[in-house]
Parts: sequence; structure tokens; C-alpha cells
Amino acid sequence: MRRALFLLPLALTMGGCISTAASIVKAPFQVAGKAVDWTTTSQEESDRNYGRKMRKAEAREGKERRDWERECRKHPDDCRAYDGYRAGRD
Repeated sequence: MRRALFLLPLALTMGGCISTAASIVKAPFQVAGKAVDWTTTSQEESDRNYGRKMRKAEAREGKERRDWERECRKHPDDCRAYDGYRAGRD
């Protein structure tokens, strides 16, 4: 019985040491994993970036078309078919 009372506090203090040791062992792998996450682009991030790029390109095309139409209304004799920027044609 005395041994059990002596081992109980010892077991409780060793639990902290074991979890600390496990944290120390896992730390290099966690750091390496974070580095890989920072240096690679996920498919979701890639899709998001592509969508942003295409929205900007479409907005640019719309602005150029509006400018072209405005100029055609002002000077109908000089108006030709629109051959300006087209989104997605980089």
C-alpha cells in the first residue's frame, strides 16, 4: 500500500515529462510541415488566384470596350471593328 501511495505522485509527474518529450520529438516535423505549406500553392489557392486574375482581365476588357464604343459614337467615320484587349488571351 505504501508503494502505491509513493508511485502515484511519481506517475503523475512523469506524465508531464512524457508529453514534453513527445512535443520535443514532434517539433522538427511540425516545422518542416509548415515550411512545405508556406512554399507550395494549394489547388484551392491556385483556383482563387486564377479567378481573381480573370475577373481583373474581364473588367479591363469591359472598360476598353466602353471607351471604344464612346469613341465610335463621337467619331463614327473613324470607327472600325473592336480589336482591343480580350480577356483570357494573354
